[in-house]
Amino acid sequence: MTVMQKVSIEALVREQFAKAAANGRNAADTVVGGHERVLRQTVIAMLEGAELGEHENPGEATLYVLKGSVRLLSGDQQWDARTGDLLMIPNARHSVIAQTDAALLLTVAKVP
Repeated sequence: MTVMQKVSIEALVREQFAKAAANGRNAADTVVGGHERVLRQTVIAMLEGAELGEHENPGEATLYVLKGSVRLLSGDQQWDARTGDLLMIPNARHSVIAQTDAALLLTVAKVP
């Protein structure tokens, strides 16, 4: 039997911003899936100036900006995104910097 679940992304964003404020940088919560699943969706809150340091892409991934603005960097390329923008994350090492307080929805489909 399939279980239906409803999640308030807005409530999660508020919760993650509170956690980010407490630790002075960022906070995240996996909403769907996890490391053991193919699909994973994570809400991330980043305070202005916070960075998700350079890391590998774990599979096909997108970053949807729910609020604020961020810069995605990969090698010598960079892309700016703001509320409502969707970034296709390159299949390469990359990092993300919050240009303002920002809330993101990271979606990853791991390559088997």
